[in-house]
Amino acid sequence: MTDLQTAGSFALGDRPVRRMGYGAMQLAGPGVFGPPRDRAAALAVLRAAVEAGVNHIDTSDFYGPHVTNQLIREALHPYRDLTIVTKVGAVRGSDASWNPAQSPEELTRAVHDNLRNLGLDVLDVVNLRIMGDVHAPSEGSIEEPFTALAQLQRQGLIRHLGLSNATAAQVVQARRIAPIVCVQNHYNLAHRADDALIDELGGQGIAYVPFFPLGGFSPLQSGILTRVAQRLEATPMQVALAWLLARAPNLLLIPGTSSPAHLRENLAAAALALPADAMAELDGIAAEGHA
Repeated sequence: MTDLQTAGSFALGDRPVRRMGYGAMQLAGPGVFGPPRDRAAALAVLRAAVEAGVNHIDTSDFYGPHVTNQLIREALHPYRDLTIVTKVGAVRGSDASWNPAQSPEELTRAVHDNLRNLGLDVLDVVNLRIMGDVHAPSEGSIEEPFTALAQLQRQGLIRHLGLSNATAAQVVQARRIAPIVCVQNHYNLAHRADDALIDELGGQGIAYVPFFPLGGFSPLQSGILTRVAQRLEATPMQVALAWLLARAPNLLLIPGTSSPAHLRENLAAAALALPADAMAELDGIAAEGHA
């Protein structure tokens, strides 16, 4: 059994995927804008991830823009036993800004851009990236943009739909329009606002995908995490990823890196078993404010 098989699988739509995936965001240039510093290395990391057993890659055509999808196509097309999840709802400005693009026309253009740059006839999963607040979910109706994506799904361009940066109320609203297979939000050891949502989605067979698993939270800021990692002879990032895998069976992880060494470290976290006392200590990080 490989390290990734140890963590098990979860159904993402009609396909079971291994719970440790790969996020392609860091393959673009600085600030997720422009080409990578080392194109050959970016291609090598993608191939190494798939060779290690990753069968779930997260991307978007606004990474670059277009850069990561073109890298994925060059490295991995034709795709075999690989679920590619993308997101729409934003465009990049010439100054590398992130700007909302939520109209039906903009979403249609984004779906076709993803199809073209990935070399696909149909997208496996498309998440609507809600742009009310770039840094955290904020309330507001998503009826128009999600209805537009549901229409593109009925046209056969999308297999499954999901949400990114969504509130619990927006999840409810989306599900009245069309089924969803995943929610992708900011969540980690220190940022646990979605605890109740994770459990609710799990009971309904819907995946929860934490983005930036360590985003906004450096492991070095937590003495608890550092101590647990030292005791288990692992890195703080490996422990943080293992905690996410242990948190709930519907969590699918997409840690990203442009480094083959960091890729191997991240994937090895799938086989890291956390004893009960370590879980109890780690659970206290959010309550103690990164202590």
